[in-house]
Amino acid sequence: MAKDEEGEIRKLIDDWLRASSAGELERVLELMTEDAVFLAPSRPPIRGRTEFAATQIGMQGSQIEATSEIQEIRVIGDWAYVWTQLEVVMTPSPKETPVKRSGPTLSVLRKKDGRWRVYRDANMLSVLPPSAT
Repeated sequence: MAKDEEGEIRKLIDDWLRASSAGELERVLELMTEDAVFLAPSRPPIRGRTEFAATQIGMQGSQIEATSEIQEIRVIGDWAYVWTQLEVVMTPSPKETPVKRSGPTLSVLRKKDGRWRVYRDANMLSVLPPSAT
């Protein structure tokens, strides 16, 4: 794999985490394909940018802190997959207890118009006990 491809993918992940923490939904939407699909335990798939944006409405005003440790990146032409270990701490409001989730993710990326974007994402995050925050 070319180092520049890996660097672009790492930047995509960094941009996603930074935009999520800053509450920049429009920037996050730019980092995915129009037909992206997100899979998570115990919930139906989230299909496309519009549906993804709708799921974020209830989280407005929440503080989100996330870290991602990349385990593997593989590029096959204009496709790639990334396996990460993700940790997210979401604080709904200053008066509420933070919720910490942690677990592996597997993302399929697609390169179009010279840019990598999230095409499919499956996360296996589970809620950790409050003592782990």
